[in-house]
Amino acid sequence: MNIQLLLRLAGLAQIALVIGSFAIPRILNWRGELEKVQTLIKQMFWTYAAYILVINLCFGLVSVFCYRELSNSSRLATLLTAFIAVYWISRVLIQFFYFDRATFSKGLWHKLGEVVLVTLFVFLSIVYSWAAYINYLQS
Repeated sequence: MNIQLLLRLAGLAQIALVIGSFAIPRILNWRGELEKVQTLIKQMFWTYAAYILVINLCFGLVSVFCYRELSNSSRLATLLTAFIAVYWISRVLIQFFYFDRATFSKGLWHKLGEVVLVTLFVFLSIVYSWAAYINYLQS
């Protein structure tokens, strides 16, 4: 499969992830859970969540609209695709080695949601790693 097509698909997937992310606070009851913490902690949490959302959106938009530039073997293309790969690989590692899985919801929909998200994170990790590798080889 063509790396440019995969980059566009990855971009659309990240935009879909951003749209779907608006349901996460309700599904995981962020407001109720955050009532238990200090105002500063709550503000920091929402700030970090917004930063992650915007970063995911920007990665998606860049991938959809600048897929040629992300695969042109320039130093910038190599570094940016490598950075995005590290970002998503880190997310997969956090999922399995940092999050307290004992507290994950046990319902079928929650399990299905986790499988879909982890599959997406692995797909994004592979696409951007492959793009970085191709860029590096051709530079």
